[in-house]
Amino acid sequence: MGNEATNGVGNPHSADARRRGGKKAPRAAVVPVPDGGGGGGEAGVNGTMGDGGDGGEWWSRRPEWCSAAGVGGILRRHPLAALFGCGLLLFMGVEYTIPMVPPAAPPLDLGFSATAALHAGIAARPWLNSLLAALNTVFVAMQAVYILWAILAEGRPRAAVAALMMFTCRGALGCATQLPLPSEFLGSGMDFPVGNVSFFLFFSGHVAGAVIAAEEMRRAGRRGLARLYDALNLLQGIRLLACRGHYTIDLAVGVGAGLLFDMLAGRYLDDKNVDCGAVPGSRCCSCHKALLSQ
Repeated sequence: MGNEATNGVGNPHSADARRRGGKKAPRAAVVPVPDGGGGGGEAGVNGTMGDGGDGGEWWSRRPEWCSAAGVGGILRRHPLAALFGCGLLLFMGVEYTIPMVPPAAPPLDLGFSATAALHAGIAARPWLNSLLAALNTVFVAMQAVYILWAILAEGRPRAAVAALMMFTCRGALGCATQLPLPSEFLGSGMDFPVGNVSFFLFFSGHVAGAVIAAEEMRRAGRRGLARLYDALNLLQGIRLLACRGHYTIDLAVGVGAGLLFDMLAGRYLDDKNVDCGAVPGSRCCSCHKALLSQ
């Protein structure tokens, strides 16, 4: 009784433990409290709640970017992603407040507005319109010749496959949605397709073909030639806007289509184990068999 009285009546185990060797009594087991919707700590045998709860525990384990230092690190390491995030917020506001173009009004194209002076100069000089159209046709022929050379002479089929995919998809989309021809269109018999024939506006095959050819040049290590094609493609886009041969969206989607179908052609050839014939260290599919292999 003396030992029990000294150590407290409610804790007889401590006295027994000292008689057995002076060891402390084991701590009471912690029993988790079921989630009842009001915080989730832990409780001992007396049902007392632990520190924190679900909210405090999550905050202590929060991702690194959920802090001022984490946001600053993202801005330093990924400025382009941060820029696109700001662009998302900006154009969400623009889209929900911009006046819609009335059904009877002509399309609003900022590219046409930016090239208004060029359009007026070309319209006043028909010979200049024909000259620019002829030069543009030569550039289109250069694209076709290089893509054919890559597959026939150098055994690199990726650009040819990408061009086949791109023009097929362009034809399907052109039939699905036929945009109206701009009222200020400056046609020329020297433009490709030669002879003032009809053509699809969406999307620009001129631009997409140049992108595919330039990507093939980069894979072959001809980076200087690829940069030249990029520059000529830019001039081509300006000329198409000035002559109202394409809307701005046609040119922008043409760039994306060229990159997309070049990537899809690479995946297709990779699945078929067809050698792209790229120089070592360049971007290409990792394949090794001949084009017509089973």
